Amino acid sequence: MAGSESSAKRARIPQRGPQPPRFIVIEGPLRVGKTTLARLLAERLHARRIYDCEDNPFLADFYAGLPGAAFRTQMCFLMERQKRIREGLSGDAPGLVVSDFLMEKDRIFANLSLDDEELKLYERYYEAVTVELPQPDLVIYLQAKPEVLLGRIAKKKAHEERQISTEYVQEVARAYEHFFFRYEGADLLVIETSEIDFVEKNEDLQQLLRRLQEPVKGTQYFLPLGGSD
Repeated sequence: MAGSESSAKRARIPQRGPQPPRFIVIEGPLRVGKTTLARLLAERLHARRIYDCEDNPFLADFYAGLPGAAFRTQMCFLMERQKRIREGLSGDAPGLVVSDFLMEKDRIFANLSLDDEELKLYERYYEAVTVELPQPDLVIYLQAKPEVLLGRIAKKKAHEERQISTEYVQEVARAYEHFFFRYEGADLLVIETSEIDFVEKNEDLQQLLRRLQEPVKGTQYFLPLGGSD
């Protein structure tokens, strides 16, 4: 994960102040619930939404292990994600913004998927297109056990995800844990979602909304007290 180290060095130290976050990012491994939570928060908080790229034309070939597909997949994600962040944050006063993804996630997957030579070339493009991108004020990092993620992948039944291996899901979950263990680019709220359902359990969502009315300083953890709608 050499790339993420230089990213951490460049990331700004969050400003500690009374101002509520204006740029919130939801992040975590595949099928952890990022898109669902981002949608719910954007609706409840009346925020502008930045959507992650879910129509990468090279993704199915990558999951199938075809030669060269990893680099094509990663470059497509890189260019599309930085474009979406720029467009989503454009304007003098965009108001509250909720994003489905953190830009650095691209680097997490690049370090997992690319060989050394591909990674060197990727890094050159990454540095060039992300150097002036704003950092979020708050990142909500969603965790879940690999077996839970695998169950959600199976339930989703996405065509391009049918060939995802158990080992790959475990590797991605470990990479996220490693990255966020040292993350200092913004205030960080960590949520273990294996037993949480923000859709079916309204009280879980309500507790999170109440938590977000309070400041998050540094790295903190959120665990609903329980209960159901």
